[in-house]
Amino acid sequence: MEESNIKKVAVVFGGRSAEHEVSIRSAKNIIEALDKNLFQPFLFGISQTGTWFYFSSLEELNKKVVIKDEEAKNKYPTVQFSCEDQRPTFHTYLNNFKVESISIDVAFPILHGSYGEDGCVQGLFQMLNLPFVGCSVLSSAIGMDKEIMKKIFLSSNILTSPWKTLYSWDMSNIKFEELAESLGVPFFIKPANAGSSVGVHKIKSKEDFVNQLKDSFLYDSKVIAERFVKGREIECSVKGLQENPQASLPGEVISNHEFYSYEAKYLDENGAIIKIPADLKKEEIIRIQVLAQKVYQVLCCSGLSRVDFFLTEDSELFVNEINTMPGFTNISMYPKMWEAIGIKYSQLITDLIQTAERQFHKDTKLKRTF
Repeated sequence: MEESNIKKVAVVFGGRSAEHEVSIRSAKNIIEALDKNLFQPFLFGISQTGTWFYFSSLEELNKKVVIKDEEAKNKYPTVQFSCEDQRPTFHTYLNNFKVESISIDVAFPILHGSYGEDGCVQGLFQMLNLPFVGCSVLSSAIGMDKEIMKKIFLSSNILTSPWKTLYSWDMSNIKFEELAESLGVPFFIKPANAGSSVGVHKIKSKEDFVNQLKDSFLYDSKVIAERFVKGREIECSVKGLQENPQASLPGEVISNHEFYSYEAKYLDENGAIIKIPADLKKEEIIRIQVLAQKVYQVLCCSGLSRVDFFLTEDSELFVNEINTMPGFTNISMYPKMWEAIGIKYSQLITDLIQTAERQFHKDTKLKRTF
């Protein structure tokens, strides 16, 4: 393929969330898997405080576990943006001197959590007239906020576990006894806007609750207290445009910890057993795939998402949550579930980028003047 036909892809990673390190791991895998005959990657890392830096190669990124301003500011160019003649451009500067300007064709924001998966960066790309991989501002924001997500599930007759919403400004009125009566014991608490099981705790007693609630409130001013659902943890990957989503074969997570915590996911190599495909009956697979597609459409998703379920012994299927930018680390379920039906990692990345371009072209046909 001629160089002029190779699309310039901005891979954006890091960010201002507790999932900063997970994002960097995901980005490394995506950059390595990117089909270099079709795409040229450009690496843009966001520091823990929000500064954008440009990394010239994967080798530079491989040295990084986290991106800190004090370590990066004199070594890596910072980034500014413009959109002239409908052409999104990333300008790089080192010590206030312009290094280069890069016209970008499509962005792949592999950002997890706040300021990346919640619609913030998606809005930036829309303002820059830049196609991007993943869900829109609206569906990203809904998928990130577990309270709003659950309310939409209820209004759409999608089964989800009962919950109560707790606010940091209302601490004096939060009573363990009331929650225990309403939700039963044990129950879970989790930040409303976070992922990767950050700040999630299983509450078995009042002492647990008092100690762990403080930790959950470190990550969000709104915390969800949720009834414990005893069941198998099933996940299903979805991709494509909203009007025609495709669902993968489901996978199952069997945690060797008390639940599928951050430690079980990323720190303990024996933290969980991943079964892909999950050992399910044909009718169960179809139910899960159909419901995953329904969740995707109800939340106005496009691009990609992973839908997580609890399947109980009496065959009730609860939707736990949707993840609108799932991980792409070595252990991440999203790409592995596609591999189970023959879609290799590199082809998956190509599919996601091409879907982003189709969504962009569809959106540009809408009339913006009156």
